[in-house]
Amino acid sequence: GGVGRGKTYLMDNFYESLPFEEKMRAHFHRFMRRVHHDLKSLSGEKNPLEKVADSIASEARVICFDEFFVSDITDAMILGTLFEHLFKRGVTLVATSNIVPDGLYKDGLQRQRFLPAIALINKHCQVVNVDGGVDYRLRALEQAEIYHSPLDAEAEEALDLAFRSLVPAAEEVQGGVSIEVEGRSIPSRFVGEDVVWFDFQALCHGPRSQNDYIEIACEFHAVLVSNVPVMTVAMEDQARRFINLVDEFYDRSVKLIVSAEAELESIYTGTRLAFEFERTRSRLLEMQSRDYLARAHRP
Repeated sequence: GGVGRGKTYLMDNFYESLPFEEKMRAHFHRFMRRVHHDLKSLSGEKNPLEKVADSIASEARVICFDEFFVSDITDAMILGTLFEHLFKRGVTLVATSNIVPDGLYKDGLQRQRFLPAIALINKHCQVVNVDGGVDYRLRALEQAEIYHSPLDAEAEEALDLAFRSLVPAAEEVQGGVSIEVEGRSIPSRFVGEDVVWFDFQALCHGPRSQNDYIEIACEFHAVLVSNVPVMTVAMEDQARRFINLVDEFYDRSVKLIVSAEAELESIYTGTRLAFEFERTRSRLLEMQSRDYLARAHRP
């Protein structure tokens, strides 16, 4: 079903109600990262996907995927065989997606090689459409507002309220944990479900690459960033990272909620990136629109 219809909420309630420990809940992108890691460690061995399936099946009788979305040709090549092995081992798949199974990886490179995976999903899973009704996530985002300045108690309170409205299940929230991205740890303020809250310094100071922002954009549908400073001529590197961050989040329809030292038109006062930052301002304005907020996340 579409965005904000309660798919993740339903799946999480199902997962929590399962009366056994052999279960797994993962964002689909994170699950595939684990599969690729396991395959790499089995390099040179015979039938590595069978061994990966054995490992997963030993951990979980039920796998719950959030945001099942295939865009990578390598994932598409793997999934048919992996699903076949998992279903043979009696693993049950429960997944949320904005796309019906027959529409997955549409127009993707060598899509015909992904069709067996679709056939297996249709054979072993019941498709339940939960479209219609209220878009709860959009309503929460519209009420939250997206850009808060100056940096005061009111802005901090607004981000806290936005985070809690996007992750209503308090037991899902973890504070002060680090997110593993591209083999490096990035400290977060809070993380819950597919929502994360960072400080600007954690995201835009130090050795951060565009790949870090791609990874975050794939894993989280909403990102909160506190304490965005006025980026002066002495902060061109941080400004460049912020530009890259906004570009990647925009491209994947991530919802970005910010607290900043100044209004949007005054947040960059450097010179070297003046042209590029105009695009960033434009995108940040568009990211506050109802049309943008209603877009489906594109992991």
